[in-house]
Amino acid sequence: MNRKKLKNRKKLILDIINSKEYRPMRAKDIAVLLQLPKGKRHELFEVLDYLEAEGKIYNRKGKYEKMRAKDKKPEDALIQGTFLANAKGFGFVESEEMEDVYIPEEETLGAFHLDQVEVRLAQEKKKGRREGRVVRILSHGITQVVGTYEAGGNFGFVIPDNTKIQKDIFIPKEFRGEAKDGDKVVVRLTSYGGKQKSPEGRIQEILGAAGEAGVDVLSVARAHELPMEFPEKVVHQAQRVPDHVLEGDFQGRMDLRSWTVVTIDGEDAKDLDDGISLTREGTIYHLGVHIADVSNYVQGGSALDREALKRGTSVYLVDRVIPMLPTRLSNGICSLNQGEDRLALSCLMTIDGQGRVINHQIAETVIRVNRRMTYTAVKKILEGDQETASAYQELVPLFYEMRDLSALLRRNRTRRGSIDFDFPESKVLLDEQGHPVEIRAYEANVATRIIEDFMLLANETVAREYCERQIPFLYRTHENPDSDKMENVLTFIRGQGIPVNKHQQEITPAQVQEILTAVEGKPSEPLISRLLLRSMKQARYTTGCSGHFGLAARHYCHFTSPIRRYPDLQIHRIIKDTIRGRMNQEKKEHYAHILEDVATWTSQTERRAEEVERETVKMKKAEYMAGLVGQTFEGVISGVTGWGLYVELPNTVEGLVHVNSMKDYYRFDEENYQLVGEHNGVVFHLGDPVRVQVAGADVQTRSVDFILEEDALIPKGGSPDGQTSGKASGGGPDGRGRKGGRSSREERGNGKGKRKQAHRQ
Repeated sequence: MNRKKLKNRKKLILDIINSKEYRPMRAKDIAVLLQLPKGKRHELFEVLDYLEAEGKIYNRKGKYEKMRAKDKKPEDALIQGTFLANAKGFGFVESEEMEDVYIPEEETLGAFHLDQVEVRLAQEKKKGRREGRVVRILSHGITQVVGTYEAGGNFGFVIPDNTKIQKDIFIPKEFRGEAKDGDKVVVRLTSYGGKQKSPEGRIQEILGAAGEAGVDVLSVARAHELPMEFPEKVVHQAQRVPDHVLEGDFQGRMDLRSWTVVTIDGEDAKDLDDGISLTREGTIYHLGVHIADVSNYVQGGSALDREALKRGTSVYLVDRVIPMLPTRLSNGICSLNQGEDRLALSCLMTIDGQGRVINHQIAETVIRVNRRMTYTAVKKILEGDQETASAYQELVPLFYEMRDLSALLRRNRTRRGSIDFDFPESKVLLDEQGHPVEIRAYEANVATRIIEDFMLLANETVAREYCERQIPFLYRTHENPDSDKMENVLTFIRGQGIPVNKHQQEITPAQVQEILTAVEGKPSEPLISRLLLRSMKQARYTTGCSGHFGLAARHYCHFTSPIRRYPDLQIHRIIKDTIRGRMNQEKKEHYAHILEDVATWTSQTERRAEEVERETVKMKKAEYMAGLVGQTFEGVISGVTGWGLYVELPNTVEGLVHVNSMKDYYRFDEENYQLVGEHNGVVFHLGDPVRVQVAGADVQTRSVDFILEEDALIPKGGSPDGQTSGKASGGGPDGRGRKGGRSSREERGNGKGKRKQAHRQ
């Protein structure tokens, strides 16, 4: 029954039941009243079920009557939300209305992972949590499933890779295509089944044989419905874009081709979208951040633009990049390649001796990059490597000026309270067959910090101008932490004897940074840093300029990566319309109309990209550790839960020590983030260094299992040396960098390697 038809029939039945003349009736009596033939009565029963589930009518001893106020109970409340399945059969419903609702296995109504459902709440909480039962599935969130095909006689099954999908997918013979036993496939669901019936589907795509190089990563990408190939129309449009700057494109632009401009990126980066120029007059710096003018080649509303919006962002996986734009553009005319004329949108800033922008101009320009530099080369120059310095002799003074300005800007941000979490990010090295051969912490250095600092400043400068001019715009927003969650963490921190200078209801970024500074180098540093990081919210795109908590910035946006982030491309169009005098009332209304949806969608695609990136890295970590079963390593407790300890090794691999493998009964002390031995009195805290042995690893579930060694706790102050086997640690215990998506450093390592860090904050 379609929505309109259902709405009309619900209104009809409600009008009847709520009328003064109505007396409680059975469903079949209502059918007689409406003169419904027996073949149509199932539609009436469906409408009655809807109205009862919505709490609008009441079924008393088989007779329907209107819901009276005194009959309404808490358990009559219906909650709508997203069903999050668990591999063990139960699930949770995530809703904006309340905390997550636990759904026992027998009450899921056969809901699929990510289904939109309606839930009736249980009368009382059980075990301290709200429970409920699914009464209706409103819509399905998953339309296709990736898994392994198992052939039968006249049919087959697909075993889903996603363990949250608990039922195998039945494949009729006529819908199996060319799939062979053991193939990784994508299945389009044709039926979602039920309690006693398997879901059904048809094979839509064969990814390759299980175990074939690259198929595992491709399977994860396709499971998240990432678009892999560009549509034919988009490819043709990209092919029509010229491979060099045309003479007519110079018109109305500042010609900066005589300026010294360099790019600084990772060795394997090919989409170079930011160049830097810098000169100095006494204490005054003139910094130019020159960003590829992608919008000149990707027109709003074109096939290229629609596909870029659909993707939202480039996705950087362990063995490949899924680009937002076709490589003809991203690696060609839109990339600031050395020695080539390129169109740019430049943020030209004048900076005083205190690191303040005292003047700026955003302009359409033409530039020509003098040298394509790498982080490694710039790092070596600034560390005094004479051989590298000789190779780039004419640019050496420029890099020293960059280092000085970078340090000034960083000190300035620190003074205002910008937060600097410093957790390692993973770098996974693969062989030609796609197997992991080394995992190490990704190292930030002086060169990555230079680019980070300059990109941050440009993003702030652009955001400030457009916020003050009140022109419709896209901002990058990092909201204040949840007060209750943060207060719980601060209470614990105070209990550790660490000063907390919080004078008002909400903590400030500067006060968070004060805590981090106070614990720097102390045994409690990992614990406190993790607790504070976990209390932060995730950054997102918005149309309101409400600031960035982590950066302690009143204004912030993403301006510097239009090749790989759609929000940057969108605001480039706004900037150019403003520069060219086209930002009239009609244009403002146009942008005001579309930007809210762009902000919401690109925030979602960013989350999707982060999840796929995280899943593929976890998969390769599990594969790598599967070859090290039985070996012993030293790590740090990164999580404490009722079911065990999570331990992170210096190479960034994290695994679980399950309580069942521990030799005593351990009680979970949630308030103090620790497990306490009932008999031996041993206490494991978040942040403690421990010795563990690899017990197992499962590529399918992306999990690694550890067991504790005898005398597992390492005395405080003794930094873990990494491992007993040199192979596992990779970068060693001193590997520095950043982990995850909530660090305050929005552009850390912008351009680093595959440049994925530039997506974060």
